[in-house]
Amino acid sequence: MTQLITTDLVELDQNLGNAPEAVIRHLASKVAAAGRATEVEGLFADAFAREQKTATGIPGGIAIPHCRSAAVTEPTLAMARLNPKVDFGAKDGPADLVFFIAAPDGADQEHLKLLSKLARSLIKKDFTTALRNASSETEIVELVEGALADKPAAHAAPAPADAVPVGASVGSTGSSAAADAPAGASAGSAAKGPKRLVAVTACPTGIAHTYMAADSLVAAAREVGVDLQVETQGSSGAKALDPAVIAAADAVIFAVDVDVRGKERFAGKPVINAPVKRGIDEPDKMVQEALAAADNPNARRVPHFGAEEQAEHEAEEKGEHIGQKLKKALLTGVSYMIPFVAGGGLLIALGFLMGGYLITKYADTIVVQNSLFNLPTEFPDNAWGPLGAYLGAVLFKIGALSLGFLVPALAGYIAYAIADRPGIAPGFVAGAVAGFMGAGFLGGIVGGLLAGYIAHVVGRLQVARWLRGLMPVVIIPLLASLVASGLMFVILGGPIVAITKGLNAWLSGLSGAGAIALGVILGLMMCFDLGGPVNKVAYSFAVAGLGAATMDNQAPWQIMAAVMASGMVPPLAMALASTVLNKKLFSLAEQENGKAAWLLGASFISEGAIPFAAADPLRVIPASMLGGAVTGAISMAAGVGSKAPHGGLFVFFAIDNFLMFVVSIAVGTVITALSVIALKRWAVKKTVDTVEPVPVTV
Repeated sequence: MTQLITTDLVELDQNLGNAPEAVIRHLASKVAAAGRATEVEGLFADAFAREQKTATGIPGGIAIPHCRSAAVTEPTLAMARLNPKVDFGAKDGPADLVFFIAAPDGADQEHLKLLSKLARSLIKKDFTTALRNASSETEIVELVEGALADKPAAHAAPAPADAVPVGASVGSTGSSAAADAPAGASAGSAAKGPKRLVAVTACPTGIAHTYMAADSLVAAAREVGVDLQVETQGSSGAKALDPAVIAAADAVIFAVDVDVRGKERFAGKPVINAPVKRGIDEPDKMVQEALAAADNPNARRVPHFGAEEQAEHEAEEKGEHIGQKLKKALLTGVSYMIPFVAGGGLLIALGFLMGGYLITKYADTIVVQNSLFNLPTEFPDNAWGPLGAYLGAVLFKIGALSLGFLVPALAGYIAYAIADRPGIAPGFVAGAVAGFMGAGFLGGIVGGLLAGYIAHVVGRLQVARWLRGLMPVVIIPLLASLVASGLMFVILGGPIVAITKGLNAWLSGLSGAGAIALGVILGLMMCFDLGGPVNKVAYSFAVAGLGAATMDNQAPWQIMAAVMASGMVPPLAMALASTVLNKKLFSLAEQENGKAAWLLGASFISEGAIPFAAADPLRVIPASMLGGAVTGAISMAAGVGSKAPHGGLFVFFAIDNFLMFVVSIAVGTVITALSVIALKRWAVKKTVDTVEPVPVTV
């Protein structure tokens, strides 16, 4: 089998930047340079996307960024011992030992098991101490290969309890902890108390966190004399826990970032539910919470099949205040709605391009009465002839029908965020009612919230066992649809329609200073947190309004253009500043990020500026907001419109007055780039000069 790590994949005591993305990019480049990946950017993108889902720092100054990627050609480990340390999100501080695990999409089971074994070894203090004391790359490779071959277990014999290889008692085998642990440990557990726990661990990638959480939980349980058996639902295979073991358990722990497969097996058991990383960071607390839940008759329990969605929601909402719940529900609705808007908006734009802007008057007639073999004779003068008119009408109609789902999808998935699957149907129905009444996206928001909370309340009703199976598919949708949509028709619809009409009239009437002021506000919001909550509010406002846009009311298109243009400014400006105007003010890692930011900015991915903002927020964010405000103002003043909610420069055909769209972005980009350079020169003590010469090999 191919060697997982070699000396050219090890970096010792180097400054690889001050942010996780810089370290990950550097290690990805080493993997590619070793011929184990086809490209750096693809591997980095997959690894950093995984990092953004859940931080990979773990207690003890360790980080394990990892991913599956189509760019990887063979399973690989790259290791860096950092100086200075970098914060990977662990509670006890930054990491100096970083293992980058890169697995191909189709990695074989044997390699995946080895990668998982390495991850488990990193919670052993003797192994990490040896890594820190190693004096050469060769010694590091030998230590890692020894861990993979279980050589460190040579000092086993009468080892203390914390030296027991806990991986043997859990994981893909699902075997008994008592059977695999040393006899003394097993007997001690039995003597100290009768409590038995079971657990499931799982993370999106299924390589590292899944198994480390399992081992950490087992070790914590052993310390208090509790028998804990874990089912690891990871990438290297999983064997389900014995039903008899589950039946005998007093409580269950779910340390997962994804859905638990076969959750109905644990129905009725007291449950502690948390992200997989908490199983690594706080295993002792999770074990204590599970023991307390086992003795608490009112503890939350795993529901019987058919009510799982309700339990998941209750677990997620624990500890959240109403504002967080509301924001999460609204953003969920918007995120699911965007594909309808994106596809529909682009198709409408293409329809206008081929059939002319008057195609709206002809589209219905053309698509019903004509075909490719019977092209229309009546069509707009500015269409691309009879064929262009027919294809334009078809594209426009498909896009219009897609946009027709905007409000129902928004409402349906807001309700889904609140009540899970039983809320979808009531939400879609309430959204359809809002659309029918002309209440627009405001009606969709209200209808979705109503449907979701009503479905949530109905789902919590205690019903007879024989009725439980009907609750999520019949009872909840029926009652929630009736009550939510009934309230929309009878009470709420009228006032919301009036508010919607007033808002549309105000937006349509914006001109001059009013339009420019709105552009400034939207620009500031888009650049304030680069994909964060404030950015999402501005973007959601623009996207939700697209459904109300017409040739007579182009204000929603103009708002969308201002939002998109402003959001493109930060990454483009950082790219301009770090790769063209003044490279010396930026670290090597930032210069590399700047190269990628050109494409990210052109595609309207504001997050391309995050590495710069994370490293220097007090200069980058104000400079970005200044440029974004100017761009938003110019875009609104020039009447630029966008029928597409995303895509940046690549959806040029969907943008009205494309020249001014580009001009507004260019002006804002230059302003931000010059501003950030000026701020760095004015406020920095030229520390970059001491960082720049640090040798970073690739």
